[in-house]
Amino acid sequence: MGRKILAPGTLLAPLPAALVTSGDTEKYAVLTVAWTGIICTRPPMTYISVRPERYSYDFIKENGEFVINLTTSKMARETDFCGMKSGRDTDKIKKCGFHIEPASAVIAPVITESPVSLECKVCEVKALGSHDMFIADIVAINADERYIDSKGRINLQQSGLMAYSHGEYFSLGRKLGDFGFSVAKKKKKHHAKESKSRGGQK
Repeated sequence: MGRKILAPGTLLAPLPAALVTSGDTEKYAVLTVAWTGIICTRPPMTYISVRPERYSYDFIKENGEFVINLTTSKMARETDFCGMKSGRDTDKIKKCGFHIEPASAVIAPVITESPVSLECKVCEVKALGSHDMFIADIVAINADERYIDSKGRINLQQSGLMAYSHGEYFSLGRKLGDFGFSVAKKKKKHHAKESKSRGGQK
């Protein structure tokens, strides 16, 4: 079998199925976004691409702030709903049974049910065509304490993070390795050698 050339399209996958909140805790908006990702490590930066006709667009443009809330497989139906309905005529947070709480560094609210939320401040807006790209600094990470270990690291393996791929939602599967595992040196086994050198004495 060979390769086939297709017309240009948005065939990059998987992507996060994120819920983006904007506004504030009194007047807010939420929409589902897959067009998002990390664009810089130092400083930590991200982006979201939003159609100008979306209800959330004006909140983000006017306030210059938003929160990217990661989703889980348990939130699949609600995440899809938030991408299908408009906040102009539906309070999607209440309809989905979600709860919001104040963020630590922005006025946009955090979705309590999200395992990790990225608090963001817009630094640049690019009009690209169907979507405008909001480039933003990540100014705080808001994480559920259940997924923070004793060393202060975030472990999301048990949260059931959800991904989006070509119009379908998926729960992330089993872990395949840690970053850098392909070049990591194997740990030497000292126990057997030490036992031999001691003549097997206990």
